[in-house]
Amino acid sequence: MALLELENLSINYGAIQALRKLSLEVHQGEIVTLIGANGAGKSTTLRGISRLLGLKEGKIRFDGKDITSAPPHAVVKMGIAHSPEGRQVLARQSVEDNLLLGAYVRNDKSSIHEDLLRMYRLFPRLRERKDQSAGTLSGGEQQMLAIARALMSRPRLLLLDEPSLGLAPLIVLEIFSIIRALNEAGTTILLVEQNARLAMQHSHRTYLLEAGQISFSGPSKELLQDERVLHAYLGG
Repeated sequence: MALLELENLSINYGAIQALRKLSLEVHQGEIVTLIGANGAGKSTTLRGISRLLGLKEGKIRFDGKDITSAPPHAVVKMGIAHSPEGRQVLARQSVEDNLLLGAYVRNDKSSIHEDLLRMYRLFPRLRERKDQSAGTLSGGEQQMLAIARALMSRPRLLLLDEPSLGLAPLIVLEIFSIIRALNEAGTTILLVEQNARLAMQHSHRTYLLEAGQISFSGPSKELLQDERVLHAYLGG
């Protein structure tokens, strides 16, 4: 059974249909990447899963449970966390306050403190800057903070939206190293990423989204060798 299952998901922005009967699955322990051109519906898919957008039609199931009508805070409590495009840290709040905000659905104070220390071990730069305002961090540090904040809810499924956007190449590689380490430690990840080749190199399976519909899907290693995908999307 899939950990996450989307069945015939359709989402509209006014008169514009952003997703058209999209179906996909994410299994426990996977990194699944969702690639496509700007405007293809990638971020819309993640926002639909986290219930930040209403659905025109379709079903969302998480761990076998229908969460189609669940509010966003309930989805987080069930085990889905969303690190959004653009990072969206609270610029005037400290790094530590941003992290604690990620645990807002929890009330186990001692475990929250343990997870805070774990985030500082995973992201040493955040520990060094824990009392700084988040807005004073570099772009890479803000991305680390956005991921760490999402992890503070102890998610079973992490939704990552464009984690490399606007970052220098060396920082991008560092972020992807962290993503792989999180997955190896047990976190299932659904990844939206502009750097399609890098995302596919770090994921188990890939879905290619075009105009709100899935056009190709399969094991990432195979799609990296698929001439149709190479010529249509990867510039091969």
